[in-house]
Amino acid sequence: MHDVRFASMVSFDCEGAAELEIEHLSGIVNETIVRPLSAGIQCSVEHLTIKLRLDGPRLLSLETNGERFRNLHIFANSPEKNIPFNEAEEVLTLEPGIHRGADIRKALEQRSAIRTSDARCILAFEPGLHTLEDDRLSIPSHTTVYLAGGAVLRGGLVCDTVRDVEIRGRGVLDLSGFEKTTFYRGVDVRYSSDISIEGITMIDPPHYTVLLGQSKNIHISNLKTFSSRGWCDGIDMMACRDVKIEGGFLRTSDDCIAVYASRGEFRGDTVNVSVQGAILWADVAHPINIGTHGDYEGEGNLIEHLRFCDIDILEHHEPQPDYWGCIAINAGDNNTVRAAAFENIRVEPFELGEPFNIRVMKNEKYNPAPGYRIEQVSFRHINFEGCCPNPSHISGYDEERFVNEILFENVTLNGQPITLKDSDILVGDHVTGLTIK
Repeated sequence: MHDVRFASMVSFDCEGAAELEIEHLSGIVNETIVRPLSAGIQCSVEHLTIKLRLDGPRLLSLETNGERFRNLHIFANSPEKNIPFNEAEEVLTLEPGIHRGADIRKALEQRSAIRTSDARCILAFEPGLHTLEDDRLSIPSHTTVYLAGGAVLRGGLVCDTVRDVEIRGRGVLDLSGFEKTTFYRGVDVRYSSDISIEGITMIDPPHYTVLLGQSKNIHISNLKTFSSRGWCDGIDMMACRDVKIEGGFLRTSDDCIAVYASRGEFRGDTVNVSVQGAILWADVAHPINIGTHGDYEGEGNLIEHLRFCDIDILEHHEPQPDYWGCIAINAGDNNTVRAAAFENIRVEPFELGEPFNIRVMKNEKYNPAPGYRIEQVSFRHINFEGCCPNPSHISGYDEERFVNEILFENVTLNGQPITLKDSDILVGDHVTGLTIK
């Protein structure tokens, strides 16, 4: 929201190899880079034309002439499966136009009441521009919402006290221009279970891309999002259980993924969270943020059994030193964060921050009470590249509120093993069981 920059995007499906020819519209190309670097993709350049070859579906950033932010996002998706047939009786197909969310829900509930088969109801948005007159669509249980490739839906989707809902396709939810007073999130999931979100792209939600509140059995895969305003996190969860996030490209104007316990109306622990194969780009704040919010008035909550694996971090920029950390575990509000594993994570050069921030703390902006403990956390096979002038931090709060059993194994900074030197990690008080291998 301080320095909005314009970027480009192309999205398509491919099976097997794909060759791309891209015309550069703002002058001669002197250099190119494709990120994440782990993809190992090289370009050939001739005057204004860039050519590259993909070995299969990939989510990438093409950057030219040293300009990493005004880039081309390349979303090469896997081919879709189980595309709805319009002729089926359980499919409600909407042509482009203006729709009332209440009318759509009523039509879906009527279809559900009269259908004779076990097939679920399907709401299919055809290619073209769709606008929700009342800004949001509340989805009933046992429903698939399908956004066809080329469909752009102006509005958000809500799963409130429902189960067995799918949101999928190659279409776009476009919330650019929506104010926080009208609609906050792209997909709002609350008090629900067995919810899946797959393949869609979100543009400029005025708040989170996906809110998960006191819900369970959530599966999010190949989600792409862009946000540019304040507090526009990617995927935030409060008091949730059994959340699985696979793949996707989250470029956000706040935390990419945040894992909390109790917050606001949502109450309880957060348990069993898996994030794998994602690409995280935080233009502001943290790529990964864990532990800030919990039951500060009571005994706190547990945030436990977390796994982050095979992740590429492309940016971390936080102007406030107390909020630094590409991977931040900041236990506040009497929370205990434990049994968390981070494996095979690649961090590319970032603008401002530090690699790790592991603290039991009381953040004066957000925490009425300090956190309780952080324990049994492992970091394995993690590499940070680029200039890292700010060391990582590990610290407890007091003798009761401490950090214990932290393992760093094969963690490197620019190819060199991380050490306990102050230039690498500043270890504060109330830390025990810190191991580096």
